[in-house]
Amino acid sequence: MIGFKNPPIKLILSVFLVSICLILLLYADSVLNKPLSEEDITISKTIDNPIMLVKNKSMHKVKTGDSLSVIFEEKKVPLNTAYKIFNSDTKNILSTINPEDVMEFNYLGEELISIEIKKDKTNSIMIIVGDEISISKIKKEIQTIQSYGSGSITSSFYKDALNQGIPDSIIMDFAFIFGWDVDFIFDVRKGDKFQVIYETKYAQGEKISSGDIIYAEFINQNNRYIAQRFYDSNQGKQYFNEKGENVKKAFLRAPLDFAYISSHFNPNRMHPILHKIKAHNGVDYAAKRNTPVQASGDGIISFVGNKSGYGRTVEIKHGGNIKTLYAHLEKFHKQTKVGSKVKQGEIIAYVGDSGRATGTHLHFEFWQGTKRTDPVKVKLPSAQPVSQEQMKQFKLALDKSLKKVEEYNFIKI
Repeated sequence: MIGFKNPPIKLILSVFLVSICLILLLYADSVLNKPLSEEDITISKTIDNPIMLVKNKSMHKVKTGDSLSVIFEEKKVPLNTAYKIFNSDTKNILSTINPEDVMEFNYLGEELISIEIKKDKTNSIMIIVGDEISISKIKKEIQTIQSYGSGSITSSFYKDALNQGIPDSIIMDFAFIFGWDVDFIFDVRKGDKFQVIYETKYAQGEKISSGDIIYAEFINQNNRYIAQRFYDSNQGKQYFNEKGENVKKAFLRAPLDFAYISSHFNPNRMHPILHKIKAHNGVDYAAKRNTPVQASGDGIISFVGNKSGYGRTVEIKHGGNIKTLYAHLEKFHKQTKVGSKVKQGEIIAYVGDSGRATGTHLHFEFWQGTKRTDPVKVKLPSAQPVSQEQMKQFKLALDKSLKKVEEYNFIKI
């Protein structure tokens, strides 16, 4: 018999390994060629169509003359869906849509699932599209936090405050609050310092606006001015200094924002057109055409019309036998009528160059009885101070703000 008495170990191992490999290959082939079940086929289809899971959106800004029907047609909203939306609006919520509203159409794949109509940063209308249509108003919850800004004057108050991250609206409010004591065009000097605590409003983590100034401080030519917000029971929201005196005066010294004086009160001025000595019994504020002109104080409008060299003119009678005059106007505000009551700061007209004028400016006069006085130098009466009954509450509010200022300055250092 021909054979191996002692078969080699390597040969036995090789035969064993080859057998194992053949068995594994046969098993794999049977598994891979097994027909797919219904469940397997469903999963495969889902994977082959991933676009069905992708959310898309399309925006539309509402314009004058737009209608929902036309917008829906442009956005290819199915007719039956549009019909269901209109039918579901039983409370006429969609009738409140206005120009400048922003519409956001949300899709899942190619299927419309919702429409959000954004009215502003906090209010919107939500339309949920499905077997049932739901239309509802949504109002985001507003959170108010305190913000702080400070700096020194290097060029102008407006630019330097803006560079410190202080919002435009807060800068304007700051200038308005101290506008009775400080002329922010002429009085501000390099090295003057400012600091302010103000409200910032957020909705769902997004900044939506600036609120009120809580505390403001301005050091101008070594004079320190403080303004603390306080809700007086008789006057409402007001700003008071450290003594509880109202920083607001009964009259604005300048009836327009951030303008400069082009001609001062001067009884011996040479008239630029007539070329002869003629008293200039007011102050001229150079400003761009159509700059808003504000009422210097509360009062009743006593004259609206043309007045010889003054051109278009408005006169307001105030308490205490005081009258203010605004001349060389471009046009009057639509609500400026003789006999109308006006509040301090209310827009009454717009800067122009009507009458005898060499350029666009506001001519402003301040009358005490029958005498015209210099609006820049006249001592203006103050508004009401904090009442004695509320002085303790005011002091607590002021102390709280001063402590906050110390904390902010410590963090800044």
